[in-house]
Amino acid sequence: MFRTCIFCLAALSLAACGGGNRTSGGSSYGGYNPQPVLFATGPIYKACQQDRRKAASRSRCGCVQAVADQSLSSADQKRGAKYFKDPGKLQEVRQSDNAGNERFWKAWKAYGQTAAALCRDS
Repeated sequence: MFRTCIFCLAALSLAACGGGNRTSGGSSYGGYNPQPVLFATGPIYKACQQDRRKAASRSRCGCVQAVADQSLSSADQKRGAKYFKDPGKLQEVRQSDNAGNERFWKAWKAYGQTAAALCRDS
């Protein structure tokens, strides 16, 4: 149960992620300081959009995909996208003793933490 709760928390963090246009004052551009917007399309973006969660906006899904492009292989992205429909299967991967599953879980967990940090405010 504890592991399921941790997975759900990670999944919710990812769903809450996304890119957006942030500005802050104090620059020589009259108070407008554009920040880079993380956005990309791919298998994670598509799965996120199809998931139809309330927080799964176009910008959030695009940010999560951009982070995936930076931190996951294309094979891991395709594999991870499948878990949007059935997150319980990801829990099975996490609990597996298989070396390939362990490698994927570590990469996916690190990706989720990065996406949560970079895509938090959109």
